[in-house]
Amino acid sequence: MSQMIFCKKYQKDLEALTIPPFPGKKGQEIIETVSKQAWQEWLKYQTMLINEKHLNMMSPEAREFLSTEMDKFFDNSEDLEPVAGYVPPES
Repeated sequence: MSQMIFCKKYQKDLEALTIPPFPGKKGQEIIETVSKQAWQEWLKYQTMLINEKHLNMMSPEAREFLSTEMDKFFDNSEDLEPVAGYVPPES
């Protein structure tokens, strides 16, 4: 059986990630508070942001931008950077 966590994006118990997506403190925070479902949705949204905004992932500014947007995404922030045509999934 999969381990469950309380997902901060969906505010309910969902399947947990199996390994941290990043090293260190940020990865530990994500694995403890973000569900597998929310993480997969973030990866899709992140790809759309990279493509639409033509982000250069070698740029520290682009990586910082994505990090900020990731936090907004998981916190259900109203000022999340819009992506043309994106409709958030119903929870």
